Amino acid sequence: MKITIIGSGTCVPSLKRSSCSVLIEISQDLLLFDSGAGTMRRLLEVGVSINQLSYIFYSHLHPDHTGELIPFLFATKYPEAYRRRKPFTIVAARGFVDFYETLKQAYGEWIELDPGLLNVSELDTRGRDHLDCGMFDVDSLPMDHTHMSLAYRITGSDGRSVVYSGDTDVCDNLVTLAKGVDVLICESALPDEMKVEGHLTPSLAGRIAAQAGVKKLVLTHFYPECDAVDITEECRKTYQGPLVVAEDLMEIEMP
Repeated sequence: MKITIIGSGTCVPSLKRSSCSVLIEISQDLLLFDSGAGTMRRLLEVGVSINQLSYIFYSHLHPDHTGELIPFLFATKYPEAYRRRKPFTIVAARGFVDFYETLKQAYGEWIELDPGLLNVSELDTRGRDHLDCGMFDVDSLPMDHTHMSLAYRITGSDGRSVVYSGDTDVCDNLVTLAKGVDVLICESALPDEMKVEGHLTPSLAGRIAAQAGVKKLVLTHFYPECDAVDITEECRKTYQGPLVVAEDLMEIEMP
C-alpha cells in the first residue's frame, strides 16, 4: 500500500498547497480521495495520469473537494486519441447520482461518458456501510460536516489500513472508524485558537488519534493561517505517536 499526499490545502489559492487530495495505490488499483483545484496537475507531478485511476472517493461535495470533477470527466472524454477506455468507479455518499445528474443539466454531453465506463457506488449517510473491492475493503461512517460527509477506511488484503477523514468536526464516528488504524489522514483546518464549526484543529485531531489508538497520524487540509503556527507543537498537546504534517507530493510511509 502506497500513500501520496496530492494536495494538503483548502479552497484558498496557493502555490504551496493544492486542495486536499490523497492517492492510495493498492496492487494494480489507484484510489484518489477528493479532487479539488490543482489535483490533476499534481497527479501528473507524481507520474500518474487520470486514465490510470481505478476509483475516486468523495468525502463530501464542497467545491474544494469536487471542483475538478467536471474537468476530470471532460478530460476523460476528449480528445478521441487519448480518451479513457478502462471503466472506473466513483464512491460517494447517497445522493451523488442526483448531484451528477444536475451537473449534466449544465454541461450536457460534454461530461456524459460512454455506457459502462463510469460506475457509481453510493454509501449510506445514516450509519456504517461497507464495500468489497476485491484487493481491498472500504468501510465508511458519516462525519460531522455536511449531511453527505463520509470518512473512509481502506483495508488491504494484507490487513494494512488507512482512514481518510474528509472534513469533520469532533466526531465519535471518526474515533470508531479509525480504531487501531495504521494511518489516519485527518483534516486540521485551522490553529487551535481559530476553531470553527465543522472543522478540526491540530490538538482536536490529535485527541481523536489518541482515543482511536492510531499507529500514525497525518494532518492535512490546512488553511494559510496554519503556516503561522507550529502545527506539530499544537498536536503534541494531545497526541504523542508518530506524526506527519502533510505537504503536497509527500509520500507517507506505512508504520
